[in-house]
Amino acid sequence: MVAEARADFLQLHDSVLERLGRSIVDGGVPAGTRISADDVATRFEVSRTVVREVVRVLESLGLLTVRRRVGITVLDSVHWNSLDPLVIRWQLAGPNRARQLVVLSELRSGIEPLAARLAASRATPEQCGQLTAAVIGMSATSRAANSDAYLSHDSDFHRTLLAASGNPMLRSMSDIVVEVLAGRTRHALMPHQADPEAIRLHGVVASAVQAGDSVAAEKAMFEIVTESATAMTATATAPTGSDPT
Repeated sequence: MVAEARADFLQLHDSVLERLGRSIVDGGVPAGTRISADDVATRFEVSRTVVREVVRVLESLGLLTVRRRVGITVLDSVHWNSLDPLVIRWQLAGPNRARQLVVLSELRSGIEPLAARLAASRATPEQCGQLTAAVIGMSATSRAANSDAYLSHDSDFHRTLLAASGNPMLRSMSDIVVEVLAGRTRHALMPHQADPEAIRLHGVVASAVQAGDSVAAEKAMFEIVTESATAMTATATAPTGSDPT
């Protein structure tokens, strides 16, 4: 019974967190708005305990502030923790998706080519094998590139590369990169069939890392990020109903 109650609580918590968080990020609840915990509990038909925990999470993300005698207030986007995967997910689900993709692509272009260059001198044999296995998996599922299977292999590649850099700060960025990849699939920004050139470039990065060629690894990784940014932006700004294939 205790386990079931806990599961129910977590389900309600996650549901309210997702809905309230997204409504703040997409502007449905504007900055400066004061929120009543009782109103939130009534709106979502949950207990005050659930609301309290949700508010605590949103406050940690910089979306809300809680002050005595003032209550709960929605904060402007300058206060948000823009590097948190949850905030990234909500922004990609919102009306400013195209702009957010540009911002995230700029971030990726700064960290992933660097990670590839460092990995060429620091990757372990096991990590080299994982990169190669991920490329093989991407190739095997390339005819369903908008599927969870392809996303899993693609995510494995980027997580491994960032870890192989040997830099803990770069490794900590892996959840951000994976959230961008997941968002591309989640919001139909990924073509049904993968671009053969994109897969080839992933293979070049894996081979260059294994060979210790930092210049080639960095160059190919930059091309991957650039191709991804161009493709996502084109799809995100295409007329409604356009086929991403």
